[in-house]
Amino acid sequence: MANLGKRTAKIREGVDPAKAYSVDEAVKMVKERAKAKFDETIEIAMNLGVDPKHADQMVRGVVSLPNGTGRSQRVGVFARGAKADEAKAAGADVVGAEDLVEKVNSGQIDFDRCIATPDMMGLVGRLGKVLGPRGMMPNPRVGTVTMDVANAVKGAKGGSVEFRVEKAGIVQAGVGKASFSAEKLAENVRAFVDAVNKARPQGAKGTYINRVSLSSTMGPGVKIDTATFAPTASEK
Repeated sequence: MANLGKRTAKIREGVDPAKAYSVDEAVKMVKERAKAKFDETIEIAMNLGVDPKHADQMVRGVVSLPNGTGRSQRVGVFARGAKADEAKAAGADVVGAEDLVEKVNSGQIDFDRCIATPDMMGLVGRLGKVLGPRGMMPNPRVGTVTMDVANAVKGAKGGSVEFRVEKAGIVQAGVGKASFSAEKLAENVRAFVDAVNKARPQGAKGTYINRVSLSSTMGPGVKIDTATFAPTASEK
């Protein structure tokens, strides 16, 4: 425990918890402190001025990060016939119809992202209690209920990230790996924030983006000055 305390204190050196840094400064500080023996994920957390208990303040969407996530995504597709073949050709890891519904319902979820054709939603809808809590339920608003399964699969494999506001008004996601260059990470951060800003619901009043912080899997959080994203972070 003593060694862990020393390590934590060491990586926190130079980070002022009361200060908000520019995107480029925050990325540099987080990268410098990602000292684990594995390639740490760089994570963003955004505190929004919304109350997701109200339907008109729900924030949800998908963004294709310009430099990908650095993480290999397993993609599952609910489809039949030609669309199932299309999904497989595009690189889907798991494809099926009734058989896949049965597997998922029994707890066999061998994928990270889920896509379905519209005609399958009658069956997939039965899996709400299984996929819903995991944030994996296909939804047309984020492009995961579609007839264009090939592009949906390629997007999921290529670095698209779904986001959804949590109960406390927080949106968080991985935006790259510590091995990425600072420039690529900064581009991904800006793309993610821009997407969340564009997903601003009509029911959101006043300041929309309250706080933004960046961290690595094992590193400290570094606050980002929301003015860095102006005018996206300002009141409308």
